[in-house]
Amino acid sequence: MNPVAFEVFGIAVRWYGIIMAAGILCGLVYALGESKRLGVDENTILDLVILAIPAGIIGARLYYVAFNWDYYSGDLWKIFNIRGGGLAIHGTLIAAIITAVIYTRVKKVNFWTLADIASPGLILGQAIGRWGNFVNQEAHGTPTDLPWGIMIEGVKVHPTFLYESLWDFSVFIILLWYRKRKKTEGNIFLLYLVLYSVGRFFVEGLRTDSLMLGEIRVAQLASAVMVAAGLSFMYYRSKKKKNTEKTPD
Repeated sequence: MNPVAFEVFGIAVRWYGIIMAAGILCGLVYALGESKRLGVDENTILDLVILAIPAGIIGARLYYVAFNWDYYSGDLWKIFNIRGGGLAIHGTLIAAIITAVIYTRVKKVNFWTLADIASPGLILGQAIGRWGNFVNQEAHGTPTDLPWGIMIEGVKVHPTFLYESLWDFSVFIILLWYRKRKKTEGNIFLLYLVLYSVGRFFVEGLRTDSLMLGEIRVAQLASAVMVAAGLSFMYYRSKKKKNTEKTPD
């Protein structure tokens, strides 16, 4: 499949960008609908998204460059060539979370409320966005004889983009089910971190393009940290809520 959808004044518009934009749009539509349902000002969501998208792109690039410094150190201008590839979702998440924390403190709104609203839309966007890897014929796995393997340069390989996309769609459904059953504010977001990271940890083990830190796959390390952090925060916040409810007036 041709990765270029069309050209505008000689500039190639790639399917990857179109698919990523579609994922972001679907996630935003969900978040706006959820904010309306919960009585949260939709402009708060829009303002946060306007800040988080560029921050996420910058974070994704810096994260990728940091773990490929040997390649970029010889020509720093390559860092700015995002069209040449090189974005990492964990960098996006870190930058977006930092942006949201700062934004909510400045605006004096509840971070956990906004995080819960955004999380299902975020994983939905990720599920859709992974198909951009299929168009680019990248982020695939090791050779396989399984019937659903895809051909990349004459070799049948694991469609890891598909595995992660299906997992992300499953997480989206789980979060929709859980959103009306949560007992503690922020647990939807924390459950998102845990479930996404579990899936990413196992999918990453099949990929052939992993960022490495010595012998360790960086994405697996980041996923393990996020699982631990998510579970720890869920336990801490749930315990804190119980203690608050037991405290007499």
